[in-house]
Amino acid sequence: TRSIGVVGGTLLTLSCLTPASSLFVVVPPLLGQTGTGTVLTIVLAAILCVGVALCYAELGTLVPSAGGEYAMVGILAGRFAGWMMFVLSFIIVLIIPPIIALGTADYISSIVDVSPPVAGAAVMILATLMGLLNLRANAWITGVFLCLESFLGFTHVSRPADVLVHPTLGADPLSTITIIAGLAVALFVLQGFTTAVYLSEEMRNPRKTVVRTVLWTLGIGAAVLVIPVVAITLGAPDDASLASGDVAGMVTAWSNTGVGTFVSLSIALAIINAVIVMVIQNSRVLYASARDRAWPAVANRVIGTVSRRFGSPWVATLVVGVGGAALCFAPVDTLNGVTSVVVTAMYLGVAVVTLFGRRRGFKAAEAWRMKGWPVLPVVIAAVLVYILVQQSWTDLLITLATLVVAAVYWFAYLRPRAADRWVVTVPAE
Repeated sequence: TRSIGVVGGTLLTLSCLTPASSLFVVVPPLLGQTGTGTVLTIVLAAILCVGVALCYAELGTLVPSAGGEYAMVGILAGRFAGWMMFVLSFIIVLIIPPIIALGTADYISSIVDVSPPVAGAAVMILATLMGLLNLRANAWITGVFLCLESFLGFTHVSRPADVLVHPTLGADPLSTITIIAGLAVALFVLQGFTTAVYLSEEMRNPRKTVVRTVLWTLGIGAAVLVIPVVAITLGAPDDASLASGDVAGMVTAWSNTGVGTFVSLSIALAIINAVIVMVIQNSRVLYASARDRAWPAVANRVIGTVSRRFGSPWVATLVVGVGGAALCFAPVDTLNGVTSVVVTAMYLGVAVVTLFGRRRGFKAAEAWRMKGWPVLPVVIAAVLVYILVQQSWTDLLITLATLVVAAVYWFAYLRPRAADRWVVTVPAE
């Protein structure tokens, strides 16, 4: 049923974007990589994401489907392109929740000492149980400590504001190449705004609602991220503290141990909330692939099973949740690096496929259309290619190897069964 409006869709996708799923888990490593240039890096990524958002908005209104990127690409650019996009989106579906969950251990250390993999796996299991019950936690508590942290940072300024536009890493000026390399992580930081297209099947009047939801989510999410990062950058007592990314430690230094503990526990609650929402949303992607018959018949039936009592795709939820719990024991640097590469590659694919959205057969379709087409998608694609080549070769090769395996599955199983396998569908409004 279509019951989600702009406000509901924006609030739900914001839970995946900010602040827990980005600011307190992914931003700290970025602080170590780009120093006082973190704000500039995120702002540049947000500007780039405006163009990406317009591409998503056009394709998401042209092809409203829970399959998100793979459905849009599959309908417009062909089944093989859609399959490769599904593989990229499924990597994100599996990896991002455990990355966020792994951050829990750092913020509960004031009351219990537990290793990050164990804490992350426990959060993933809890999120899976909540997802099976189709429950969503309330994210309003995040606003309380976010405002508190920003206030404390701005009232304990330790460096001039010009470091935001003349960034340094320690005592050295930050190079342009370092900022460009950091853009992939910054894109990961902002990544959640695109999940609005996953809800398009449940949105009222998706050809109007999706574009507004995507743009509102990006705008609000970027602002909510940038303001506290500015506060952290200016308020960090020294370069070593800033590079460590120890947000709770900085809050404690700005106030007292009690406030620091409160903020840390609040962050942990926000992380758990974000992971719950991610598991609920991401399981819909796997469910949609079963509906589109991406797997052998038995697997499609099982993955496509929906709980009659709770209305949730419970098998898909278990795969995403339990698989994520297992990934909590993988090296976190590898998870972060591969995810940054995959997010950038997926945005690149969407930008390129936007050029297909006005071909004969699609030109007259009802959809929101961006201004500046086709120049804007071409420019966005060129920038994303440059960002990709600046990433670690290890992360690039892992991503490439995964796509090669997916291509073998396509040619060996899906392509010979074109009549009844990987049939991408778009539900009627």
